[in-house]
Amino acid sequence: MEKSLTKTLVFQLQSGDERLLSEAYREARWVYNQTIRLAKEGMDWDDISPRLEDEADLVKNTTQRIVAKALDALQQSYDRDDYNTPSHEKTGPYPLRMNFTEGYNLSLKDDEIHYRISAQPYNPVKGTLRGAPDNLELLERALESDEWRVGTAEAMTRNGNHELHVNVTHLEATVQDKHDTQTVVGVDINEDCVALSALREDAIVDSVVIGYPEIKQERHRYFTIRKRMQNAGQTAFDQVLEDKEERYVHDQLHQISRRIVEWVQQFESPLVVFEDLKHMRDSIDYGTRMNRRLHSLPFHKLRSFVAYKAAFEGIPSDDIDPAYTSQMCSFSKCEHTAQSNRRKKRFKCNACGRQDHADRNAAVNIAKKGLESLDRNVPALNTLPTVRKLRRQASGCVNQPTVTPATVRGHQADGREGVSD
Repeated sequence: MEKSLTKTLVFQLQSGDERLLSEAYREARWVYNQTIRLAKEGMDWDDISPRLEDEADLVKNTTQRIVAKALDALQQSYDRDDYNTPSHEKTGPYPLRMNFTEGYNLSLKDDEIHYRISAQPYNPVKGTLRGAPDNLELLERALESDEWRVGTAEAMTRNGNHELHVNVTHLEATVQDKHDTQTVVGVDINEDCVALSALREDAIVDSVVIGYPEIKQERHRYFTIRKRMQNAGQTAFDQVLEDKEERYVHDQLHQISRRIVEWVQQFESPLVVFEDLKHMRDSIDYGTRMNRRLHSLPFHKLRSFVAYKAAFEGIPSDDIDPAYTSQMCSFSKCEHTAQSNRRKKRFKCNACGRQDHADRNAAVNIAKKGLESLDRNVPALNTLPTVRKLRRQASGCVNQPTVTPATVRGHQADGREGVSD
């Protein structure tokens, strides 16, 4: 099965005119703020871009892309019941979002990739790109091949460096047909971890829980700091902290999604299966504090990162109905379903007494539903392997022992061995 796949490549901008780029970032921030302000004041969204195209000291195409991005952020906040509504008083640089050949251009010369960014009308910034060899090779291929298309890009400053983030699309990438699947991998995404379970028609192959508690901790830390500053009337750096948090979470999710896809690749003809949580948030109200945590969780972002990284490896993905995956006992002879079966990270079936890591149990159920959606045989699961947990560290993911001593019983996977939280 052929489909278009898009990947973002990151490069450093080698230029002698950083001042012009910095001025353009500030002008982009003004466009963003004006877009949010005008939209909040009730201006028709279709009229905002034409107005700002005439007022901004940017090329029209770049202004259009920035306005579109700002309105998209506003629409997303409306979809989350006004959670984290964008501010029109942000400060600091904002990325230049540009179309290829309009806001920016790339060319090959003397074994280097040269760029031309229209930072201001009739005032371009020129230089060469630096970056990872794999990224440079892929961009060169995209510029020369009819199978690839170079798309939008963003010029920005990050950690004191000027960068260009370029989207390239493979127009005819081959992704395995999901009906040729041999192994279904169920993915259960949570606030502090993701559980993965691989099933074939004859047995469960493996399962793992990849923890990322640092994301939850860091986001709570940022929230606490911003809350204290707001209570003290110090809101000047509120948006700066919010942007730092967003960048941190974004980078962490990229690392986690890469680790997930690496784990999935070990299996024969895999299919990655997610829960379809599209309408879940709209139907649940846990109160102010829990709603804030639920609506801000990066479920969709992590899911999309995993899906497109998997697709680049030829691995398809799919969704299943999430009903009762966290409440049902995954043992085939039982499958008792009750909300009381789960208590935080511990799953203990009220009917058969089996204990398991709650997220792994849900991932197994997701994989079972994935097999059913393909009209495949679901294996008789009467025992499950001991849960393995991976904790991400500076050097990557490392295995952590999960079997506990007999005196410290945790979540049992098979009626004999306990596994830790």
